[in-house]
Amino acid sequence: MNSLHIILGDWNTLQKDAQAIRYAVFVLEQKIPADLEWDVMDAQCLHAVAYDGNNQALGTGRLLPDAHIGRMAVLASARNTGVGAAILRALIEQARQRGDRAVHLNAQQSAEAFYLREGFARDGEIFVEAGIPHVSMAHVL
Repeated sequence: MNSLHIILGDWNTLQKDAQAIRYAVFVLEQKIPADLEWDVMDAQCLHAVAYDGNNQALGTGRLLPDAHIGRMAVLASARNTGVGAAILRALIEQARQRGDRAVHLNAQQSAEAFYLREGFARDGEIFVEAGIPHVSMAHVL
């Protein structure tokens, strides 16, 4: 996506777009109960939202204070176009700039290969969260 741009900001700034993407992907598509999707950590995180040239929000993710990346979601229509990688790289760079030595995430097992390509390594056994198999992964900065 040539005109892709990433906006970084707090929850107050990016909530509308980030929440819409997460609702579409996690609640509607993956059938995760809405009460499991929203948590108090949103207010404490750095959020990233990817936009196309028409300023349409395509994907989102967040960086927690403890160097965990989470809530990575890309709309179905924008998958396999580099949106997820761009968001992930932006969040990793922010972690690097603030002095984190590594970033961690709990990847859905179906997305493990994506994170491996981005330099993450499996850091634990498969576990189930919200009814979906996940694996803990880490990336040293």
